[in-house]
Amino acid sequence: MISNIVLGVSLVILLCVVSEKFSYKIGIPALIFFMFIGMLAGSDGVLKIKYENFSQAEMICSIGLIFIMFDGGFNTNWKHAKPYVVKSISLSTIGVVLTAGISLLCFHYLLQLSWQESFLLSAVLASTDAASVFAILKSNNLDLKEGTSSILEVESGSNDPVAYLLTITAIGIMTSGQPGNIFLTVFVQMAVGLGMGFLFAYASKYILSQKNVLTDGLDVIFIVAVTLLCYALSDKLGGNAYLSVYLMGLYLGNSRMNSKRAIVAFFNELTSLLQILIFFVIGLLSFPSSMPATMPLAFAVVAILTFISRPLMTMILLLPQKCSWKQCLLISWAGLRGASSIVFAIVAVSSGVNLSFDLFHVVFLVSLFSIAIQGALLPTISKKLDMVEKEANIYRTFNDYEESIDFQFAKVHINEENSWVGKRIKDIDIPFGSQVIMIKRDGRSIAARGKSVVEAGDDLIMNIPPYYPAKKENVLEVRINKGHKWANQTLEQINFPTNQLVIMIIRNDDKIIPNGDTMVLENDVLLIFKGE
Repeated sequence: MISNIVLGVSLVILLCVVSEKFSYKIGIPALIFFMFIGMLAGSDGVLKIKYENFSQAEMICSIGLIFIMFDGGFNTNWKHAKPYVVKSISLSTIGVVLTAGISLLCFHYLLQLSWQESFLLSAVLASTDAASVFAILKSNNLDLKEGTSSILEVESGSNDPVAYLLTITAIGIMTSGQPGNIFLTVFVQMAVGLGMGFLFAYASKYILSQKNVLTDGLDVIFIVAVTLLCYALSDKLGGNAYLSVYLMGLYLGNSRMNSKRAIVAFFNELTSLLQILIFFVIGLLSFPSSMPATMPLAFAVVAILTFISRPLMTMILLLPQKCSWKQCLLISWAGLRGASSIVFAIVAVSSGVNLSFDLFHVVFLVSLFSIAIQGALLPTISKKLDMVEKEANIYRTFNDYEESIDFQFAKVHINEENSWVGKRIKDIDIPFGSQVIMIKRDGRSIAARGKSVVEAGDDLIMNIPPYYPAKKENVLEVRINKGHKWANQTLEQINFPTNQLVIMIIRNDDKIIPNGDTMVLENDVLLIFKGE
């Protein structure tokens, strides 16, 4: 019996992995294939596996969503996202509420659903799905102009907590018949969620930064355990647990950790496996034979979300923030629904709410259309709107970009007094592990070979091994405001501690590599390396 289960699980995972590669070639998101594999294995499929346990499916998908939410925060590069954080957070908070409100009115007046049913359906579908958005952007290496990639990344990664809050509020109204104290519920959810998220983030970072606390190699296991603990305690205290784990991931992902490369790699693989599991379970739980009856309602819901709710919300929030029409249209189209909406629908069905329609299959079809049509057309529409940043790399907006590079480039200028002048590359005493790969000479780029001779005035482009700072080493940023005690002094005149060195001065748009005679001026920004 156990061997049969293991055999089935392994075959499903292998089939999903192979289908992901195939999906990229034909331009259909891999998540769709995971759903279809589940449908093929289900009661209406080839294997005829009868699976109708919504409570069990809720538990499986909710646990998966915990780590997907954590990874969404952990992989967000705050440095790239920070300039657009106001736009992103407005979309993931006010935008979710606006989307739900507009949809609620449309569902009630246009589709003739009751107020309670309209509220629940609009809440479940109010957020965009992080896994779907990340998968589309990364698989197409699609970087977008005007910071749109970062806006979508932060929005889709952080809007599930608000949608979940609306969903459980709607469920509470439908199951108890009383709205209760909604404002108190919202306050407790947000306050506890934020508090627990920051508490666990700081505590985890402190423990990870201490020597001889964790055994080497157990950092990843520690973070997995703390993520689950953060979710559980936040939920027990009435907080928004998804918000807690997202904030914890965001803080840790943008903190300096010795084993960060291994942690990033682990969570990338873990979330990929969990996405396969969630979409397979969703497909397994579905009944294709029940879908024709729900298609008219599902397509009407899709039309309202795609052409009314999302565009209106985007324009209302982003046009006053000086976003272009093209950017608003693209962000509107990129509002993909996916696993999170279906998981919230499963939560609602498990709670025992009575509805006049099949909530699970309606949301299933809406998400299927969103991923298959909107997701597949996202690259084309981005190009049509001239919003593709051709020279950029989408991976720069994620924290795993820098961690995947095992080398870096440096430029060394050769003046007339340099001892390398007149020598061949192979005769130069280059630091171990480094390599001269290019010579910049008189505006030309020359491939450096062992017999190439170095001349005065050359710029040597070198490939050098990276250095990962120790726990107590970092770079400080000091702005020289008016009246600062260092203003109008040379670096040699300033009494810096022995473990500090000014490595760069940013002056207006110039980046200056200083020496002892360099004068510090007002409005300069000094980057100071601080050793142990």
